[in-house]
Amino acid sequence: MAEIICVIGNKGGTGKTTLSHMLCQGLGLLNQRSVCVLTDIGREPLDPEGRRYLTADARSRDALAKVVDKIRGLNKWIGVIDGGANRSEMDRHLYGLAHLVLLPFRDSHEDIRTVQQDLETFPRALAIPTQWPTNPWAREAADKLIESQLGQYRTRILEPVFAISSSKQLLQKRIPDSLPSPLANACRRVAAPVLDILRIDHEEVDIDAEDAMEHPLPAQSRSGVEATMGSTTTH
Repeated sequence: MAEIICVIGNKGGTGKTTLSHMLCQGLGLLNQRSVCVLTDIGREPLDPEGRRYLTADARSRDALAKVVDKIRGLNKWIGVIDGGANRSEMDRHLYGLAHLVLLPFRDSHEDIRTVQQDLETFPRALAIPTQWPTNPWAREAADKLIESQLGQYRTRILEPVFAISSSKQLLQKRIPDSLPSPLANACRRVAAPVLDILRIDHEEVDIDAEDAMEHPLPAQSRSGVEATMGSTTTH
């Protein structure tokens, strides 16, 4: 039987579509077969050529039912359904279909409030910080926001997906012939924990966060930042 993953949430602009395609690309890089399923009627289907995964158009309820039935009949495949936004009824429907439900959110108070509500509404769902800041001070502030506002859900929050501008290439109608290494690393970092949750064996992924960033800090700057942050946490 195939596994069904749904990426949903009641707020737009949290990166559902980007996350869905990064996840599928990462699954492909880890030798897993997957299909990214479009349900948002405001988007156009993307060309599967050159991708590490298939794409499917399920923008109507009938089409979605057919696509899900077809995926379920595929042995050892993974279907990733991009749920769109602001469609509470559709979210509930997808929640009922899925083996794993992901709720992406960004580092804003509005996103935090919305994902908090969604975590209550969908008790099996896991939240995932997306487009997370890479600047050390901005990231520290974003991490503190999670602790202060979502601390009670900490066991249901996955590691953040850092902001990476090249992820836009996955949303092009047809992707470039080659994708940058940081994007590939970022996609693997998204996919590996998901496979672990689903208890699907895969090759070991040991990629530092900075390897998945397009502009990591120089070593000298990093050491200075770590020293500064270390000194502030001891008081």
